[in-house]
Amino acid sequence: MHEDQRRFLDDLLATASPSGFETPAQRVWVEYVEPFADEVHTDEYGNAVAVYDGGDGPEFAFTGHADEIGYMVAAISSEGYLHLTPVGGSDKSVSKARHVHVHTDGGPVNGVVGQAAIHVRGKEDTEYDDIETMTVDIGAEDEADARDLVTVGDPVTIAQTPHPLQGSLLSARGLDNRVGVWVAAEALRRAAERGAESTVYAVSTVQEEVGLSGAKMVGYDLDPDAAVAVDVTHASDHPEFPSDKHNEVGLGDGPVIARGAGNHGALVDAVRDAASTDGIDVQYQATGIRTGTDADAFYTTRSGIPSLNLGLPNRYMHTPAEVVDLDDLDRAADLLAALAAREAGRESFAVEF
Repeated sequence: MHEDQRRFLDDLLATASPSGFETPAQRVWVEYVEPFADEVHTDEYGNAVAVYDGGDGPEFAFTGHADEIGYMVAAISSEGYLHLTPVGGSDKSVSKARHVHVHTDGGPVNGVVGQAAIHVRGKEDTEYDDIETMTVDIGAEDEADARDLVTVGDPVTIAQTPHPLQGSLLSARGLDNRVGVWVAAEALRRAAERGAESTVYAVSTVQEEVGLSGAKMVGYDLDPDAAVAVDVTHASDHPEFPSDKHNEVGLGDGPVIARGAGNHGALVDAVRDAASTDGIDVQYQATGIRTGTDADAFYTTRSGIPSLNLGLPNRYMHTPAEVVDLDDLDRAADLLAALAAREAGRESFAVEF
């Protein structure tokens, strides 16, 4: 990963974007893609699309989602503490005793999610509190003081900065799914560098974590010949992964091609062929019911868009300490660029009988 590409990823990670509040991160994404895209546009809800016009080949949408999980201010107590409600699949087991930012119209306000000291908690106190019962302490003297700073509905994110580990591993909050929008942007850039004779839409969607909403909008609008939703997937190569769950996904072993419901067989084969031709290591994952990603929205849009979920291995998903291997991101971007180049002569991904 080159220096400017890493800076782009770091800028994305530094920009909070809980579902429904993605605009600041979308600005970062648009600024990065504008120099090498033929066109960039956004829609009414903030989905961002960059276009590479490669000619008469098929139209590919390579997508990631810009939003992250988080919280919102649900109420302000008479003592000046903030009550929370979750945004997306926030994990109550890792939410207490955290530094947080409350993102207000006047800028971020620092706070902490309260946690009683171990000395005063009862020995039987082993259950995790629901997020709706947690409070944020911003240091306000009272309700009036708090309301001068914060408004009900302000989004809240954990204040966790990127934390490089050994080798090419990186830990951060919100890798789900900054890494996906990074890959989408880089895939477009690399397809353009290869002179791929296909049209590529790099897409950064909104509100995936709360119902795949942005993908439903942009999929209907673009109606591409094929869509690849790039998102994190669970790596099982660590001792915290449950022994009764079965997958073979590991960090550093390449992007993960999902197979099963929603993943179009012809598109799966095309991606596998592109990986083989370009010597790119890939992994496989069974998704027999649903992928849980924007691919589930794309493949049921209009009369059905041939779709695929391309996974990026991730440890400790939906925690502030997610971990990915940056080499997997590079391989994923190369793979999608190879797909756009290799399949330029294809007329359709329709099932043949």
